[in-house]
Amino acid sequence: MSWESDPYIFSTDTLPTDPRFLPPLANGLLGWRVYNEIMHMGGVYNGQVGRCHRADIPCPLAVEVEVEEAAQHSYSLDTHTGVFTHTLSSASLSVSQCWYSHRHYSNMMVMEVLLVRQVTSQEPITVQLVSSFTPQSKDIDFEPGPDYRGGRHIQGQTKTAEFPGASCPVVHLIWTPIPTTVTLLPEQSQSRWGFILVAATSLDVGEACFDEGLNLMATGDLRPSHEVAWRELWLQSKIEVSGSESLSRALIGCTFYMLSAFPSIHETSSLFGGVSPGGLSNGGDGQDYWGHVFWDQEIWIYPCIALFYPGLARAALEYRVRTMDGAKYNAQIQGYKGLKFPWESAASGREMCPEPIYGQQEIHINGDISLAFQLYLYLTQDLSMFSVGRGSEVVYGLADYWVSRVTWKPDQQQYHLLGVMPPDEYHYNVNNSVYTNTVAKHSLQFALELAALLQHPEPKEWREVAEKLKIPFDPEAQYHPEYDDYIKGHPVKQADAVMLAYPLGMLMPPEVRRNDLELYEPVTDPHGPAMTWSMFAIGWLEIGEAEKAHHLVERCFKSIQGPFQVWSEYSDGSGAVNFLTGMGGFLQAVVFGFTGFRTQKERLAFSPLLPNGISELCIRGVSYLGCKMDWLLRREDVCVILRKQVHSAGNAKSCDLQIILKASGTKIPLTPGQPVTFPREPGYVCKMSQVASCWPF
Repeated sequence: MSWESDPYIFSTDTLPTDPRFLPPLANGLLGWRVYNEIMHMGGVYNGQVGRCHRADIPCPLAVEVEVEEAAQHSYSLDTHTGVFTHTLSSASLSVSQCWYSHRHYSNMMVMEVLLVRQVTSQEPITVQLVSSFTPQSKDIDFEPGPDYRGGRHIQGQTKTAEFPGASCPVVHLIWTPIPTTVTLLPEQSQSRWGFILVAATSLDVGEACFDEGLNLMATGDLRPSHEVAWRELWLQSKIEVSGSESLSRALIGCTFYMLSAFPSIHETSSLFGGVSPGGLSNGGDGQDYWGHVFWDQEIWIYPCIALFYPGLARAALEYRVRTMDGAKYNAQIQGYKGLKFPWESAASGREMCPEPIYGQQEIHINGDISLAFQLYLYLTQDLSMFSVGRGSEVVYGLADYWVSRVTWKPDQQQYHLLGVMPPDEYHYNVNNSVYTNTVAKHSLQFALELAALLQHPEPKEWREVAEKLKIPFDPEAQYHPEYDDYIKGHPVKQADAVMLAYPLGMLMPPEVRRNDLELYEPVTDPHGPAMTWSMFAIGWLEIGEAEKAHHLVERCFKSIQGPFQVWSEYSDGSGAVNFLTGMGGFLQAVVFGFTGFRTQKERLAFSPLLPNGISELCIRGVSYLGCKMDWLLRREDVCVILRKQVHSAGNAKSCDLQIILKASGTKIPLTPGQPVTFPREPGYVCKMSQVASCWPF
């Protein structure tokens, strides 16, 4: 692998031997792994419970270029623009073949071919375009449709709905025909060809998008409009480090692939189908968790998105709102009230997990979703998400579920959650998982807080259960047992009890935090999933152990496979690929670990700490209460710039902000465009006390 001077361009002369590690190109609706014969579309699944998976859609852009004479090959993924390029260079010709999933027009994918003559010649030069496309799918019954404006058209419906009586999605593909050859004529020094593919769930939308694509091609704006959309994303937010090239590349790759899983920042479409662990390009039958949405979305992927892109965070919440009917059904068939979101979710919100025990017992998913809604409110104070956006129905429905799920133990005067599976999936049918009970308690407390804000009647059971729900703790050993009767030293699959302080926000003495870390780290499976070590890293940073944390952050690098920075679930390359869950955990270790950012009610706390291997960390585009801030962390000090306001992020109304340093109590007003520098110490950002409240009551 060779690296250009630009760290945002991943280049190589040789493709990965394992095609799973070819780069995925996605835009929040369409996902395709380059050269693959199939692609996927968000929200389009085939199969019932246990067999439900992303429907395979044939990709007309699965084309390889071949030339007659010997040529050198190079491949690059430009993460600035989301464009993958294959270049062939011979004595007489240079060929560039590019693909991208359009970042602004999410129904569209594009392939471009550029031929450039290398020597003066009066001979035509022809190259082959070898297609592996066949208009068939094992998941969709496609049939030819009438051509549209010169474009080929097939249409079909998935074979099996998620549950009896549900509708099967329809898919329309319209694309410009791709010839078997393209020729550079004698009088031409270079020539370019463009091919567009549109995928849509209705013919009207498909035709309108194809019209748009043809217009963009005619005006020369097809690729520029795509690149502008990516530029907007990178201008909004960026994470940069000095002192570690490998860390820098990893941060760029993770940010790029995570953003690729979300829709355009300008799109308010209801088609967004959530984020699955392997992203949109993966998730077919039997692979990469079937493209389902898990707790990974809310706990591992969402926090960094919410901190930088509140509009995209809202899109993830709206996915859960749209699946409420399925969550209500899940609760009812299990004999409970309120909403029970599925452990594995597709389009309907009904449980799709092939093994029932996970849907029945891994109920912490409910609390994880509530936590995401709470994080959004604290970062934006956007109450419209909870009123007209119906987020309050989700939060209240989750609280009702917990009240119906607990069991009262008169001898202990406590409520218990019995028969659960914690995040540590090596154990099941346990009682009082400390993670599950804590996130349930927070869920109930947030419902109470939201009810007060919206003047919603407060059921007395919410408060009673929240106050009396058992949270396991060993007062003698001063640590949190993972569940009732947990035996010290028993193996643990992944981060579990160490997540109480972050992301759940449980307050505890440093001694207890250290005990939890020291007890669970040695017994956590060393071959467990990639996101685990990021949580231990954050924990060590909380108690000032920067070098221990840095070692664990670097341990995450073992899951990066091949030249294009594609992650695998496990360090040996097995498991889900393009593993966004691991990437999200890794980004949190940097963004929330080294900065100490904690989103709290009415404040954004910070406690920066850099390890020796990092001289500077720049976090650009932190979104808080409608404002954008750029943070520069150095060994001895911190510099913050409040950006000049262009428009408010999400739907939040911007506020006047100040920084308050914890030790000295120093108050530093933030003025747009004017940097402020202060010693590296804990503090928090909050609203200026002398101005009127920005809460949108």
